[in-house]
Amino acid sequence: MEMIARVTLEIAVGREFDYRVPENLTNAVFIGSRVKVPFGARRLMGVVTGLAERSERRNLLDLLSVVGRENLVTPKVLSLARWMAEYYCCPAEIALKSVLPDAVRGEKEGWREQLFVRALPQPSGETPKLSARQKALWQTIRERHEMPLQEFIQTMSTTAKTVRRLEDKGLVTIAPRVLDRDPFAHETILPTQKLALNEAQKAALERIVQACDDDDSGQRTFLLHGVTGSGKTEVYLQAIEHCLSQGKGAIVLVPEISLTPQTVERFKARFSAGPWRTLTAVLHSRLSAGERHDEWHKIRQGRARIVIGARSAVFAPVHPLGLVIVDEEHESSYKQEEAPRYHARDVAVLRAHREQAIAVLGSATPSMESYYHAQRGKYQLLELPRRADAKTLPLVRVIDMRTTARKEKGVSIFSPKLKEAIDARLQAGEQTMLFLNRRGYSASLQCPLCGYVAGCPHCSISLTYHRQAGQLRCHVCGHAEPAPQVCPQPSCQNPQIRFAGIGTQRVEETLRKLFPKARVQRMDSDVLKRKEDYRRILHAFRLGKIDILLGTQMIAKGLHFPNVTLVGIIYADLSLHFPDFRAGERTFQLLTQVAGRAGRGDVEGEVFVQALTPFHPAIQYSRQHDYIGFYEQEIEFRQELGYPPIQRLCALTLRGRNEDKTRLAAEHLKKTIQKNLADFGGLILAGPAPATLLRAEDFFRYQLSLRTNRMAALSKRLQTIIQETPLPEDIRLSIDVDPAHL
Repeated sequence: MEMIARVTLEIAVGREFDYRVPENLTNAVFIGSRVKVPFGARRLMGVVTGLAERSERRNLLDLLSVVGRENLVTPKVLSLARWMAEYYCCPAEIALKSVLPDAVRGEKEGWREQLFVRALPQPSGETPKLSARQKALWQTIRERHEMPLQEFIQTMSTTAKTVRRLEDKGLVTIAPRVLDRDPFAHETILPTQKLALNEAQKAALERIVQACDDDDSGQRTFLLHGVTGSGKTEVYLQAIEHCLSQGKGAIVLVPEISLTPQTVERFKARFSAGPWRTLTAVLHSRLSAGERHDEWHKIRQGRARIVIGARSAVFAPVHPLGLVIVDEEHESSYKQEEAPRYHARDVAVLRAHREQAIAVLGSATPSMESYYHAQRGKYQLLELPRRADAKTLPLVRVIDMRTTARKEKGVSIFSPKLKEAIDARLQAGEQTMLFLNRRGYSASLQCPLCGYVAGCPHCSISLTYHRQAGQLRCHVCGHAEPAPQVCPQPSCQNPQIRFAGIGTQRVEETLRKLFPKARVQRMDSDVLKRKEDYRRILHAFRLGKIDILLGTQMIAKGLHFPNVTLVGIIYADLSLHFPDFRAGERTFQLLTQVAGRAGRGDVEGEVFVQALTPFHPAIQYSRQHDYIGFYEQEIEFRQELGYPPIQRLCALTLRGRNEDKTRLAAEHLKKTIQKNLADFGGLILAGPAPATLLRAEDFFRYQLSLRTNRMAALSKRLQTIIQETPLPEDIRLSIDVDPAHL
């Protein structure tokens, strides 16, 4: 009987194609197999997404070949990709690409092989005649048993031809061996033992373990809400230990690549020795292609049972899967910015549900969506209200910078109280972390005479001054140009042009002037150029070689340094006035997370929050470490306006080179949607309106937003409408379901 394979190609054509499976391949083709197929005059790669005995199409072409020895896309992950394509409104082939990394999707296998020379056992008294030189080589390889051929040649100052003669005599064998490229191969990690849990940790762990043991436990998604330093990671570690005892694997997601090294160290230290000697694999974008290839296959082959990584690690081929942990689940970096625009937290919950696994979402400041689900019983809420080891939360002092500005006749970087606190820590040999979520030297270049502001020629945003490079740079498109010495306006030419606002470079310069003996280290994306820079700086800070660590949001979360007793937040309200309904939530989360870096050792911590709007609820609730209070007032605002989590949101963004044409296309699309969704109850359609950043990378952008309680149903209808609605060729449309930013 004939076999038909339904194939999704790697190019975005928006549909599947049927191919006949030749008899010689029928035992090699399965759902998830990678295949090569004819497509017009080309030969393309694809993935088998279905098998059938007949097709509605005639004159089918034959599959050309099956690629690779293993079926890399499991039916469960394939099903997940299909759901993503439907829900996030993107072609199935784009969703498939996201679940299978580039490093393993290629036609050729990417293993790294190296020739090894190995001694063969010899019957006693039957060693062939050898020269003195050959005897020396033979003796060395017998003592070592085996060595990389190239290393043996260099060590013994010999040649490959000479070693081959030993092989001809039957004394050694020379054969290739696959070598794993381990990104942590040169790290020395000391094993650790599990810690004693306090009562709240025990209660949380017991409920997770009970759900792991009971297949009929009902709700299997947990929200672990624990204050900073409450020991959430220890609960994760012991939950994973229980999962491993059941013969299942675990996935641990962290929001930032920069957090991965410290997280990996803690997990490798716990599971690298003793009864749970389990390989831990790492998946994130800063690995080389070879490292990603080997780590992924280590998981696929079952040699690694624990996977740690950023959002794409949610698709790791762990089987059987027992536990998915999403640490700092509130972080917007879990949201993919390109198609498929999936949210890794939501995909993690769905994958766990489909594979009868447990999902644990952890945070000191949960997203409004997750806490709302916990309040309504969709998730089980676990609370860790106090820090581990009975340590107290840091004292938070809010400094009104308006008062400081009046006294000092201008807004300064450091208030007198913060300067005194930093000096006191330096005298005591304690460490300080300073946070400012703006890199560069100054936010803009302005002329006080004519009012000129240096703007990006490609985006509707001012250029940021980077003093070390002597450049003005756009943080959206990357445009850079030399900083002028006088006002560029021909009618002005004022030499007193000045820089307004502050960035981390300027704060660093001021710190070195105020505290010349302090060891200061700046940490932002301008400093971290190589993948090992982050680890190197944090290692130096842990060893006490840095007194003051200054950084952007990459130092705000997940870091544990017991000697940090002071945290200073330079401008706490920078993100507060963005035109986004989540601005208050993000500010509260950021301030609470940054404050949580202080007081994790024996000395009580102190936090100074400098702000020009000190009485904003986000700042006042974070001062009290009061998440519940903030949630209750914020959810009232969301209910009044119907914003998430009360309703779900979808943003349609149209981009074009011509502003008028883009706006007209947006208006046409709105009318089409209104006409086709007139029967869709409860839908709120707003716009079109200019995007917050109207022009980016030479494209003008207009947005429509849709709010509904039935997003899955809306996504299906919306895809059909978009496919049937012609737009001008030079207008691009992107659909973002559940956007993290507006």
